[in-house]
Amino acid sequence: MSDGSSKTLMVDGRQMVREVLDKLFEKTHCDQSIEWSLCEANPELQIERDLEDHELFVELLSDWIRHSENKIYFILRPQKYVMFTDPQLFFMWKKNKSGQTDVNKQTKDLLIKEHFRGTSVIVPNLEGKMYLKEDGKKVWKPQYFLLRASGLYYVPKGKTKSSSDLACFIRFEKVNVYTASNYREKFKAPTSFCFVLKHPCIQKDSPYIKFLCCEDEKSLLLWVTSIRIAKYGHVLHQNYQEAVKRASGFQSARNKAASLQTKADQPKDNTFVFNPCMGPSPPKSEVKFNLEEPPPDFIPPSPPVHASS
Repeated sequence: MSDGSSKTLMVDGRQMVREVLDKLFEKTHCDQSIEWSLCEANPELQIERDLEDHELFVELLSDWIRHSENKIYFILRPQKYVMFTDPQLFFMWKKNKSGQTDVNKQTKDLLIKEHFRGTSVIVPNLEGKMYLKEDGKKVWKPQYFLLRASGLYYVPKGKTKSSSDLACFIRFEKVNVYTASNYREKFKAPTSFCFVLKHPCIQKDSPYIKFLCCEDEKSLLLWVTSIRIAKYGHVLHQNYQEAVKRASGFQSARNKAASLQTKADQPKDNTFVFNPCMGPSPPKSEVKFNLEEPPPDFIPPSPPVHASS
């Protein structure tokens, strides 16, 4: 885990990385962001790779040697689906920085549609100088590389960038791309931004591993992500759509739960009991008194006196 803790899972041999992620979501109760990833780390070669959601998890582990010190990390990777959240970084990479940042959602959707929703995926038209490590030596030589859907090509010395002059450096069918760490110290690399292309069964240093070094972090992201696009194509887009669907479902459920909790926390309304036997209270009315003046004082007459006989 990214916090240093560990989890033990029972994984079926037919389960994909996506299904293992779902199990971890249940165990950790974390959000189901599309950035969560399972990362394979090989300390022997000082390399790591984010596993793709469609890959069979147990099959990947079967490539490890016995008593391997390799580890799987459950970690957030903002760059996991950056080719879909910010496609302009890869399909408009020749533009300046402002031209890449001032891109609206409509333009992004159009780039994804053009490059991923056709009959075949159109890979980024990426090219540039990288440093290639010589076999068995701590020597790095500059080489001009070009990315194509079938693999990585280079321009031989004295040749041009035309298709007829390009030489194939490596094809992607049977290799994975890994980022490397501390190669500046280990192999005297020109920069700290290195990556490796190798067959997954190669777990120790081998002449069949291709070591490459980029000028900066941006170039490293460009090359590694573009190679993933060339290697996985439509499947990568399907993985992204599944991840977005899963994250949206989780967010909807969380919003619904929060709404129900808010209603439960609200104070109850006052309850009035109506008794049909009790009519409504009569309205208060103003009572007027008619005060008349009392009659004037008078002395009543004396009673009559009768004469005696």
